[in-house]
Amino acid sequence: MKLLRPSFLLLGIFVLGGIIFKLTSPNDCDFILNNDSIFVLTGDFRRVPFAMKQIEKYPDADLYIIGAGLEAPYIGNERAIIESESKSTYQNALAIKDIVEKSGLDRIVIITTEDHIQRASFLIKSELPDTQIVSCPVVLREMKPARRLERWLVEYVKFLVTMVGIKEGPESSYK
Repeated sequence: MKLLRPSFLLLGIFVLGGIIFKLTSPNDCDFILNNDSIFVLTGDFRRVPFAMKQIEKYPDADLYIIGAGLEAPYIGNERAIIESESKSTYQNALAIKDIVEKSGLDRIVIITTEDHIQRASFLIKSELPDTQIVSCPVVLREMKPARRLERWLVEYVKFLVTMVGIKEGPESSYK
């Protein structure tokens, strides 16, 4: 049987895993409480505006913008607490860990895009195993299907790499 070659089986497992990765990704943001601490991970132009809409709904919630970098001067919300040193998802997780530990938080909300939410949540949960993490994904609308598929594929591969213990690339360094 030539169809059951190891390379074909590995490809099948990879594709099946990708389907499961996509289907198990959270797709709504209904679990925010009025006094939650909301952490938005930057890196996509959709995330901060989405977080600003969420914060309008929850006037007592705290908003942390993580990894703002060059976006920081353009974030015009006086309620936002901005962290701009972290440059990768793992560095974001470490920055969030610092804030959570200093603030004594036991529940946080994470906002990032739907293709990125599982890896981000996994990394944050690995740093904060005793903290309840609520995922709030930004849906990727108005994007060509090929571009969406590409983004999901890249995040799936990054998620697999993260699952084997590689948290960030060699070019990243966190202070």
